[in-house]
Amino acid sequence: MTNLTCFKAYDIRGKIGEELNTEISYRIGRAFAQFTRANKVVIGADIRLTSESLKLALANGLMDGGSDVIDLGLCGTEHIYFATSYLGAEGGIAVTASHNPIDYNGMKLVRESSKAISGDTGLFDIKALAEQNEFTNVARKGRYATYDISQSYTEHLLTYINVKNLSLLHSKSVKPLKLVVNAGNGTAGPTIDALELALKQLNVPIEFIKVNHQPDGHFPNGIPNPLLVENRSVTQKAVIEHSADMGIAWDGDFDRCFFFDEQGHFIEGYYIVGLLAEYFLAKNNNRQVTSSPQKIIHDPRLTWNTIDIVAQAGGQAIQNKTGHAFIKERMRSEDAIYGGEMSAHHYFKDFFYCDSGMIPWLLIAELMCLRQEPLSNLVQARIKAYPTSGEINSRVADAQKAITRVFNFYQSDAQLIDNTDGISMEFSYWRFNLRSSNTEPVVRLNVESKGNIELMKEKVKEVLVLLRK
Repeated sequence: MTNLTCFKAYDIRGKIGEELNTEISYRIGRAFAQFTRANKVVIGADIRLTSESLKLALANGLMDGGSDVIDLGLCGTEHIYFATSYLGAEGGIAVTASHNPIDYNGMKLVRESSKAISGDTGLFDIKALAEQNEFTNVARKGRYATYDISQSYTEHLLTYINVKNLSLLHSKSVKPLKLVVNAGNGTAGPTIDALELALKQLNVPIEFIKVNHQPDGHFPNGIPNPLLVENRSVTQKAVIEHSADMGIAWDGDFDRCFFFDEQGHFIEGYYIVGLLAEYFLAKNNNRQVTSSPQKIIHDPRLTWNTIDIVAQAGGQAIQNKTGHAFIKERMRSEDAIYGGEMSAHHYFKDFFYCDSGMIPWLLIAELMCLRQEPLSNLVQARIKAYPTSGEINSRVADAQKAITRVFNFYQSDAQLIDNTDGISMEFSYWRFNLRSSNTEPVVRLNVESKGNIELMKEKVKEVLVLLRK
């Protein structure tokens, strides 16, 4: 029995050839069909050079397992989430490695109603079936068809905003909104084009400055991963050069989006979570949907700003372990209106409790227009109130030993210790989270403080010395 190391905690990712190839992809398809008993499965792929062959092998496995296949072609992961529910399919699989190195690929899986499949809800059962490679006979082979979901998906995206709010920019005293959009040569480009056309038809005056726009699996400008500092300068420079109101950049499958203010400054995803949580709570409170507090899901890496904003807005902040599949499951079980991770994943109740990289920038653009304020003004007070380190990665010989060393040093002084994901330790004026990555061989550190940037920087150095000792 083959040990398939490409199965991770909440999706599938592996090095091409060694951990993931067309034979393994076929077996995953057979295993998925057998486990879910899906009559119909939606599939699609990002622009990576290996994605198409892996997708077709996956399709063959699904069809041999008795599932009909609907192939969306080149698409983002959120196309799969949308199409699975919109088309009434019992499953969906996106072939993507998102922001991983060029020699990697992977898959993200959902079942009916776009419900996530994680290690807690069936992913490892699929793994076991694929490893055994002994599948039950089916009554009939599934059929294959292609489908263009782009128009229905674009129309759905525009339901999250009031287009009239963006049309306020027709005022002679206010210039049209100018946005720098950096697709990173991933799959976001065609969706931006579709939104641009739709907004133009609605007479919404938004100008798009497009950077690294065309999908290209060779990634001539580097892997699309705006979390890496070295990947941000092209967006920052374009914002400044074009005097844009905002910059937006995406990862490869655009389920995450990253923001730059009108000065080209990168905005940590943590502060966008707080901004969107406040916006959704205000919208829902105005509708008076229910007397009970509306729920917001957040991850444990950075928390104080989100908890503070949600409390002030009359909502209920709920912490959950990191990972897109885990957050989606909690979103659904809590019936939360919004969820966010500091890694720039944003989840929406009306998007089947799934994450989207397109909905956030539409909402932020609307908010800027409503308040007639630049993005920097919308976040600067929160950045000052809760300065953060940003996520710092460390490669260590023994991750658990290193984390335990840090834990032992601070244990006696900690006012709160939480093990939701890795270790979180809180003190009077600062806190940190330290965890092993679920997708990469690194330990990740996040530090924040209460209004004291120098204390935050001091504690970052202190923790890193202990961690890397």
